[in-house]
Amino acid sequence: MTDEQAILRCQDGEREAFRYLVERYKDVLYGTALLMMRNPTLAEEQVQEAFLAAWRGIKGFRPGRPFKPWVVRILVNKIVSLRRTRTLPTVPLEQQDPPEDVPQPAEAVEAQLDRQAIRQALARLTPDHREVIVLRYFADLTVPELAETIGVPLGTAKSRLHRALGNLRDELTTDADGEDDGDG
Repeated sequence: MTDEQAILRCQDGEREAFRYLVERYKDVLYGTALLMMRNPTLAEEQVQEAFLAAWRGIKGFRPGRPFKPWVVRILVNKIVSLRRTRTLPTVPLEQQDPPEDVPQPAEAVEAQLDRQAIRQALARLTPDHREVIVLRYFADLTVPELAETIGVPLGTAKSRLHRALGNLRDELTTDADGEDDGDG
């Protein structure tokens, strides 16, 4: 089944077709929410809320358009709304990934450390900058889809992404410099 077929079936009220869409996009939405919110419990709640809102609004979805940017936008709007109404608790990054029980090769350990450094650098960015990086590189949205998802013109999305990547690069460089200073 394709997304478009599933959407048309959902618009006819078929819940099983919506289950297909949930299964297909749940990991992307959860990962996006987790990176934006830094709280697994709240991330799960917002993904559920986003899927509920998508189900309620599926009749108004225009066939032929991509589903992923639409549902990601619903999620982002829910997260932004929640952020406006209250301060969100975050969970320390080291508690978000369960420890591996199996010994890993050196390359895997190094990759894990790189991912941890990136998550920590992302956590220090402003919510707007973290949002565009997460949507572009984790949710794998194209820049036009990113612009549509966050509701800004294409040029604004490009410049926001450029600034966010520059800030992320600065944060990662600061981390590396800080580690080097500590060794010497």
